[in-house]
Formats: sequence, C-alpha cells, structure tokens
Amino acid sequence: MAELELKIDNGGWVVVCDGAKALVLENAGSRMHPNLTTRQVFEQPDLSDRELSADKPGRAISSVGNRRSAVEQVDRHEQEEQRFLKNVAAHLDRAVLAGDTPSLIVVAPPRAIGILRRAFTSHVRQAIRAEVEKDFVKLPVKEIERHLCH
Repeated sequence: MAELELKIDNGGWVVVCDGAKALVLENAGSRMHPNLTTRQVFEQPDLSDRELSADKPGRAISSVGNRRSAVEQVDRHEQEEQRFLKNVAAHLDRAVLAGDTPSLIVVAPPRAIGILRRAFTSHVRQAIRAEVEKDFVKLPVKEIERHLCH
C-alpha cells in the first residue's frame, strides 16, 4: 500500500472512521515529525439484524384486485451507520467551533466519506485539510501514521 505525504499541523486532528468506529487522533508532534496520539474513540455496538429489526417485512394490499406484495425491508445497518457518521460529524463541528483543533484530516472508505460530506457544516469544511478515501480504522495508530505521513 503506497504511503501518502500529508503534513499534519501540531494539534491537528486525523479522524479515521468507517460506519461503526471512529478514531480521533491528534498530532502531538510537528508537521515534519508527526506523533499521532489517540484523543477519542467512538464505537457503535454491532447489533444483529434481529436486534435492529423489530418485525418481519410488512405486506401491502393493492386497492385494485387481490394482489399482495412484500414491502421492501429497510436496511437497518445502513441507517445505523449513517446515524453514527452524522454523530461523528456533529462532534467535529462542536470541536471546531470550540477551537479544540486548528485542522482536520478525514480518513474513511469512499461510502463513509460521502455520508460525512453531506453532514459536515461549513465550519468543519473550512477546517478540513485533506480527505483520504481509505479504510484504516482497524490499523494500529502507528501504522496509520506511517501510511499518512511517510
């Protein structure tokens, strides 16, 4: 996997996430010698389909004739992922407004980046220095640092 050459401000945050986990890493080093440390971890419990779905798919009865059909089941996992990512975006908005970080780098799979982009406020968009479409959330912090900074 090719490494990137990102320059991360001292105190800048790298947010590494997917639809179920987010790592907020802070650069405790310099731009030339980054040292990413874990500031916060957010995790969504991995609920089974049974826990997410309260019922069997519904049935619709046509008003003309005797036709019946199943109502399409809502993807509860996708809904939970979207809710989780929107909560991450809201957390970042509060942090940027509070002055907790001068800059953000967001690292997430393409689908998650798309959801985040729609949820980001103008404050967060202004703080973002880079978006990286990679799934690094399961890697150790030092490995993430190596992929992003060397």
